[in-house]
Amino acid sequence: MDIETASPWDPDHLRSRFVRALSDMYKTEVPLYGQLVDIVRGVDNCILAARGQSVDHLPKRHHLERHGAIRLGTQHEMRMISRLFGIMGMYPVGYYDLKMVGFPLHGTAFRPTSEESLRKNPFRVFTTVLRPDLITSSSVRKTATDILSRRTLFSSRLCELMDVAETDKSDLTANDADELITEALKVFKWHSRSTVPLETYLSLKQEHPMVADIVCFPSAHINHLTPRTLDIDAVQAEMIAQGLPAKESIEGPPAGRKCEILLRQTSFKALEERVVFTDHDGSPDGGKNGTHTARFGEVEQRGAAVTRKGRELYDRLLTSAISLVETYQCALSDILTETFREYPDDWTELRRQGLVYFRYRVAPGVTRDQLNAVPLLKPPIHMEQLLQIGLVECEPITYEDFLPFSAAGIFTSNLGAEPTREGDEITQRKLQHTDSSGREELERLLNRAIPNEIVLYEELQNTSVKECATLFGLEEVVLA
Repeated sequence: MDIETASPWDPDHLRSRFVRALSDMYKTEVPLYGQLVDIVRGVDNCILAARGQSVDHLPKRHHLERHGAIRLGTQHEMRMISRLFGIMGMYPVGYYDLKMVGFPLHGTAFRPTSEESLRKNPFRVFTTVLRPDLITSSSVRKTATDILSRRTLFSSRLCELMDVAETDKSDLTANDADELITEALKVFKWHSRSTVPLETYLSLKQEHPMVADIVCFPSAHINHLTPRTLDIDAVQAEMIAQGLPAKESIEGPPAGRKCEILLRQTSFKALEERVVFTDHDGSPDGGKNGTHTARFGEVEQRGAAVTRKGRELYDRLLTSAISLVETYQCALSDILTETFREYPDDWTELRRQGLVYFRYRVAPGVTRDQLNAVPLLKPPIHMEQLLQIGLVECEPITYEDFLPFSAAGIFTSNLGAEPTREGDEITQRKLQHTDSSGREELERLLNRAIPNEIVLYEELQNTSVKECATLFGLEEVVLA
C-alpha cells in the first residue's frame, strides 16, 4: 500500500504526516533548523550530482528521515507518550542509562521495527524520563516532583482520541486523524514562558540543567529534530561557512571510511532563548525576564548496523583511542582515524568476518531454471556460494539507533556546561555495561520488554536468509 493513499489511521501514514507537521512547527520555532535542512539538501544534491544521480535515486525514507528527542518528567508522561507513539507504529528499542554520564535520566528510542515500516518512514524519538531518585538535593527533588505533579501534557481531547484508536479505529474519521496530529503537536511545542518563578528555575538549574529544562515548562518541547545526510563532514564545513554555531567535532566513528558503520552526529549549539518567568502567585504578568538554553540543531550520517562482534571491536578500538588521547593529549579525531585502521573497510570483508548485518535477496534476473537448480547443489548450501555465483545479492542493514557516548557528547555540549572528557575510558566502559535494574524499571513502567537493538538487526538478517532459502526450495542456507 502506498503511504500517500493509505488509510488516515494507518500507523505508517499517520507517522509520516506527524513528522512533516513536527518539522514545519520546528522550522517556525527555530529558523536555524530550516537553514540546516537547506544545507543538508544542498550537500546531498552535490554528492548525488558527482555520482551522476539526482534526489530520485535516494530511497524514499531518506527524503523524510528525521529523529527527535524529548525529555519527560514523570512515569505517567512516559506511559502516555508510549501509547501515542504506539498508535504511530513506534515501539521502544534499546535502553539508555544516562546516569553514567551524570544525567538523572534514562530512556529508550521509540521507532518502527518492521522492515516495511522502516522503509516507509524510520522516524525515531530518543525519549528520556527524569529519575527523581538521582536528584541529590531532597528539597530540589520535592520541588521538582510537586511542580510536575500539576502539569498536564496530554489534552483531554488527545487522551480521548488515543483511547478510541487503541480499541476500535473504525469509529474514527480522517478529521479525527487531523485532530490527533494537532493535539499531539502541543506536547512537543515550545513555550517562551515558564510555569515557575525565576528563582525556582535557577535552583533547579543549579542541581542540573536537565532538571530545569524538564520541570519548568508547560510542554515536553522537542529539543532537536535531526535530518540525515550523505556527507556529515561537508555539512559541518558548510554550517561553519554560513556562520552557524557548530559543535567543534563530529561524534561517532572516524571520517574517511568507505564503508560507513553505526552513526556519526554533529549539531549547531543550543540557542539562548528569552523566557518570561511567572511571579510567585503563578501569574506571568509581572514576572521576570530571563533566558533558557536547551534546543539545538543536530544532523546525522547513518551507516551499517554492526553485529555483537562488530560492536565489541568498535568499543575496543574507541576505548583504545580514548586512552591514547589521555596519554598524548592529542585530538581524538586524529587518533580515531589511525586506531580504526584495524576495523575492515570493505563490505565483503565485513560480511565474511561477521561484523555487519546484511539484508539478502535473490538477485534480479535469476531464472526459474536457476532457482530449480540450487537444490541440486551439495548441502549444506552456504550464502557465500550463492553470492559468488550471482544468485543472491546483499546490502548492509541501516543502523537505526543511537550511541550513548555520542548522545552524551551532543547533550553535554548543548547544556552550556563543560564537556565530559572524551578521554574518560571508565565512562565509556560504564556506558556499555550498565546494570539491569534501570532497564527492568523502565520495562515495568512501559509494561513491555525493551528489545536490544542488536537482536532486531539479527532477526531482520535471518528473515532475509530464510526468504532466500524458501525461494530456492531449500530447508536452510548457512551463513559463514
